[in-house]
Amino acid sequence: MLFQDVTFGIYEGDKIGLIAQNGAGKSTFLNVLAGKEDYDSGRIVFRNDLRVGYLEQQPPFDPDQTLLEFATPQRRDADDFTGPDLARQMLFQFNLTDMNQKMHTLSGGQLKRAALVKVLLSEPDFLMLDEPTNHLDIEMIEWLENYLTRKRITLLMVTHDRYFLDKICSKIIEIDREQVYTYEGNYDYYLTKRQERLDNLGSELAKVKNLLRTELDWMRRQPQARGSKAKYRIDNFHQLEAKSHLNLTERKVSLAVDSSYIGSKIFEAVNVSKSFGDIHILRDWNYTFARYEKVGIVGANGAGKSTFIKMLLGLVEPDSGHFDIGQTVRFGYYSQEGMTDFDDRKRVIDAVREIAETVRINDKTTLTASQFLSHFLFTPATQQKYIHKLSGGERRRLYLATVLMRSPNFLILDEPTNDLDIVTLTVLEDYLVNFKGCVIVISHDRFFLDRIVDHLFVFKGDAAIQDFPGDYSTYRHCVLEEQKERARQESSTPASAESAPANAKPRTEKKPRLTFKERQEKEELEKRLPELEAEKSALETAMSSGSMSTDEIIAAGERISELIEEIDTAEFRLLELLEKEP
Repeated sequence: MLFQDVTFGIYEGDKIGLIAQNGAGKSTFLNVLAGKEDYDSGRIVFRNDLRVGYLEQQPPFDPDQTLLEFATPQRRDADDFTGPDLARQMLFQFNLTDMNQKMHTLSGGQLKRAALVKVLLSEPDFLMLDEPTNHLDIEMIEWLENYLTRKRITLLMVTHDRYFLDKICSKIIEIDREQVYTYEGNYDYYLTKRQERLDNLGSELAKVKNLLRTELDWMRRQPQARGSKAKYRIDNFHQLEAKSHLNLTERKVSLAVDSSYIGSKIFEAVNVSKSFGDIHILRDWNYTFARYEKVGIVGANGAGKSTFIKMLLGLVEPDSGHFDIGQTVRFGYYSQEGMTDFDDRKRVIDAVREIAETVRINDKTTLTASQFLSHFLFTPATQQKYIHKLSGGERRRLYLATVLMRSPNFLILDEPTNDLDIVTLTVLEDYLVNFKGCVIVISHDRFFLDRIVDHLFVFKGDAAIQDFPGDYSTYRHCVLEEQKERARQESSTPASAESAPANAKPRTEKKPRLTFKERQEKEELEKRLPELEAEKSALETAMSSGSMSTDEIIAAGERISELIEEIDTAEFRLLELLEKEP
C-alpha cells in the first residue's frame, strides 16, 4: 500500500511541493493524477477544459523527431509561426543547441531538459514536474526558479532541491505512512509543523496505549464477567489495538562507516592541461590539495567538471602535466555512469556480496552484507528484489552503499543529490560534514553545497578556474554585487575619445536621469515594498498561530503567493530605477 483514502484539493494559483521518502509513491502519485497510472478506488475530478502539463522522470518521445520538432509547442490560438522561434530561444537557455539532432541520440540529461522546454512552452494551466532540477546546472536552475516564481501558474512538483522548493512553493503536501498531509506554507514552515504533528501523534499514541492496557485487562477476564457488557466496548478495544500499532519511528539511512586513515599528502596537480579540439578544460593548472579539504565544483554544463575528476582518478589522461597522488589515498567515486554498472538481472544482496561478504564499520564493528544493506533502508525482503525493480532513489541508495562499503578516505561525488529524497540527503550531508577525509563534490544543489564545502572551484569555461574561498551562497552574492557594480560603471563611462572628431571638445557622457514620472514610481515602490513585506510577514505569523480556520488559511496562502510575486516584480523594477540614479 502506497497511500489510501487520500482526500485533498488543488486550487488555481497554488504552487505545491510534494515530499515523501523514496518508495513512498511520489512518482506514482503524479502518474495517477496525470492519468498515466490507474488507481484502486476513489475519484479524481479536474476542472473542465483544464490544460495539464506533466514532466515525467522518464519522458516519452518520438525517436525520429528532431529536437526542434519535439520542443515546438502547439499554440492554443493555432498561430504556430512563432512556435519554432520560442522553442529555439528556450532550448538555447537549457544548453541544447543542435536543433536538427534526432531525439534518439540525446543523452538522458539532454532528453529531460528538452522535455522541460516542451512542457513549459505548452502553456499549461496546471503544471506537474517530477524532479525538474535534475541535469540542470545552477544557472539553469536559477532561471527556472525565477520563471516559475513570476509565472501565474498552478504547480505541483517533486524536488529534492530545498532552496528551489522554498523559493517557489507556498504549500507542501507530504505522503507519510500511507496518508497525505497538507501544510499551508513554505518548506521551513512545513518542517516546523511536521514536527508538531509528529509530537502530537506521539502524545496521542501514549494515551491510546495507556487506555489499551485498561481495556486489555477487561478483555482478558472470563467471558461470563463481561457477557453483559455492551458490544461497542469490544469493538472499541479492537480499534484501540489497531491504533496502537502505529509506528512513529523515522526510517533513515545510517551512514556510520569510518573512513580509512589518510596521510598528509593528498594530491598535487603539476602543469595539467586538457583540451578536446577547441574546447579547453585545463591549461597549465597547478594545485596542492590539503588534508581534509572539502571542495565544491560548479560551472555550466560542458565546462569540464566531470573530465577534471576523471583525470584526477586516472580515468582520463591529461594532454600534458600530471597528478601526483599520495600513497594513503583511497578514492570512493560516485558517478553518473556508475548507476548503469549494475546487472539488472541480479538481486540486491548478490550485487553487494560480489564486492564483499562483510563490511568494516569501525575497529570494533563488522557487519554482514545483509546487515549493512539494512542501514541503507533495504529490508530483507527488498534485498531479494531484482535490481531492475528498484525505484530511481533506491538504485542511488544501493550505489551509495557500494561506494561507502569500501571505506574510502577521499570521496568524489558527481551529482549525488539526483533522485535522493530529502531525508536521505540530510543524512548524507551530516555524514560528509563529519567525514574524516577529503571530499570533492560536483553538484547543482545549492543547499547541499552550502552545508558541505569549504571552498569552490568555479569552472568558467576556456580553462578558467576560480578558487573561491567560501560556500555557494556567498559566491553567488559576490557575483551579483560585481554585476551591479559593473552595470553602474558601464552606465557612467565617458564616450570613447576615438570616435570624437579631432576638433571636438572633450565632454563627459551623462547617465540618463530619471524622468519625473520615474522618480514618482521609485518613491512609490520604496514606500510600497515595506508594506508588502509587512503584510506577508503578518499573514505567515497568523497562519502559524493555529487560530485561523481552514478557509482563512487557504485564502492567506493564496494571498502570500500573490505577495511573493508582487514583491519580486517590485524589487526588480526598483533595481532598474536605482541604476539610473546619478
